Amino acid sequence: MAATEAELFSLLKELEIETTTYRHAPLYTVEESRDLRGEISGCHCKSLFLKDKKNNFILAVMQEDRRLDMKALFKSGLLNVGRLSFASAERMIDMLGISPGSVTPFSLINVKIPELIVVLDKSMLDHDFLNYHPLHNEATTTIARQDLIKFIKHFNFDPVIIDFDQL
Repeated sequence: MAATEAELFSLLKELEIETTTYRHAPLYTVEESRDLRGEISGCHCKSLFLKDKKNNFILAVMQEDRRLDMKALFKSGLLNVGRLSFASAERMIDMLGISPGSVTPFSLINVKIPELIVVLDKSMLDHDFLNYHPLHNEATTTIARQDLIKFIKHFNFDPVIIDFDQL
């Protein structure tokens, strides 16, 4: 069973990670987020759940305004994966425990396969504070950059940091 927001926040407290959460109407796209989020400081981010034909899965986390060139990422050889596409909603629910529109690095709390590749946008990490959905799209949670890394490593993932400007 997928973790709840309360379970996520309990784990963050246990890990001594401070966050601030802002409630809002459900947001499904970056455009909606820009219009409805108000004055939440920090870097606003998006997360994409990808796969290749060999069933390698990637959680790519980046600044909200960045466009991911999946072909360039594949050709770069940085991840040693095949041609990339978006994973299905069913696979997202099964593997990340979240629904479309709610993809977030916090969903690592639900991941049971250690083979998932976690990719972080290098330029996103230039910001002190980062914003993500807390397992659903009716809130935004602000977390310090170093605490995001701490959270990811808690689940034994070693994130691949990619400079997307160099692809």
